[in-house]
Amino acid sequence: MSALRKRRYEPAPEPSRLGSMSFLEHLEEFRRRIIKAGIGIAVGMAVAFLFIDRLMSFVLEPARRMLPAGAKLIYTNPGEAFSLYVYVALLAGTLLASPWVMFQLWRFVAPGLYANEKRFVLPFALLTTLGALGGAAFSHYVLYPSMIAFFGTFQSPDLAFMPRLSDAFDLYLKMMLGMVVVFQMPTVVFFLARMRLVTASFLLTNIKYAVLIIFIVAAVLTPSSDPWNQTVFAAPMLVLYILCIGLAWAVAPTATPDPSSCPPALWRAARSAGKRDPSRGRQSGR
Repeated sequence: MSALRKRRYEPAPEPSRLGSMSFLEHLEEFRRRIIKAGIGIAVGMAVAFLFIDRLMSFVLEPARRMLPAGAKLIYTNPGEAFSLYVYVALLAGTLLASPWVMFQLWRFVAPGLYANEKRFVLPFALLTTLGALGGAAFSHYVLYPSMIAFFGTFQSPDLAFMPRLSDAFDLYLKMMLGMVVVFQMPTVVFFLARMRLVTASFLLTNIKYAVLIIFIVAAVLTPSSDPWNQTVFAAPMLVLYILCIGLAWAVAPTATPDPSSCPPALWRAARSAGKRDPSRGRQSGR
């Protein structure tokens, strides 16, 4: 009977084209997807070069706006400005081609996924995209200008604040990437909550430790020791943590998992936990 139940509750593995491929065929498929993704990025980069002046103005505008009166961005190496133009075009081209790149990634991994695992693709794409856009916008409009303004306060009659073009862009890029990673917290909590590894009550109970860790991370990542800038860096993480509590409560599974809607490993774990339930043992004894 137990063997019959096991066959009944555990879904049969779906046929997978990738599962029947050899290691060299996997590498060949991976190479093809990388080439197609690279072609898409090259096309996006060519399109970005048509609007490179507008893109450069958009990237450098927060720094120019917050510079003290009389200060300006400078470059000291002959090829520094040209390299920055190419770098900005590459980033913009990658952003434009990101749907195509993600499509190539999906075509590579999709044949090896179960049908229930494929249903997580849309929430994953939506949450990661919103998180990336939110983190980039917060860094561009709030965090990066406040950093430039803070560094500009050290200008004096003896010190002239004239940041190098490459240094200003490196700071811009690092802060943006940091905020993009931080804004992925809802994505991580969504999947942990769906897998029953994190609950809203757990996050709420440990919020005091989360606040401490968030301010420690902000102190480490913030390029200045000013408490105001550390608070500005920590504020979005605090807000995101509170949103994660609500998200974990909203998406938490409430019913017994359906064998057709969860991976076999999780379903076996749920059945094992049910077998250890003493109330079930009494019922089976009757």
